[in-house]
Amino acid sequence: MTVRSLALLCCLGLLAACAGEPPKPQPAPAPVAKAAAPDIRDPEPLRPLPAYQRELSGNLTAIPGGAEVELALLVVDERGRPQQLLANTTLAGTGRPLPFRLRFNPDAFPQDARVELRGRASQSGQLILHLTPRQIGGPTTQALGTLEMTKAP
Repeated sequence: MTVRSLALLCCLGLLAACAGEPPKPQPAPAPVAKAAAPDIRDPEPLRPLPAYQRELSGNLTAIPGGAEVELALLVVDERGRPQQLLANTTLAGTGRPLPFRLRFNPDAFPQDARVELRGRASQSGQLILHLTPRQIGGPTTQALGTLEMTKAP
């Protein structure tokens, strides 16, 4: 086979490939959505309290919308340092009073140690508010009423 016939064969193959139907245009891919912000709603009601659990309940005020609130029930030593976590919960701020229910096991509640409810609120990863530690007297279900969070130092 000569170079001339080889070139002619390549050109015919190229023309045959181009003579087919043009490919259908692909639709532009949808832009990738950024991580969606959590849907902030009223907290879902919890199931009825089981007989083996107790709970602390109340409302937090002064929580801005979009803030993340963490509440913890802690055993603390005489210097106020946390020693044991008994229960914790995370809530999303709505700009309105924020109801909370923190359930715990009363069997894990120590007899002669100090137990406190502590809380903090952060927004965009920055601490903005904190709850003054509230001493919890015993392993019973308690309604704490309205608790106000104050600006963090």
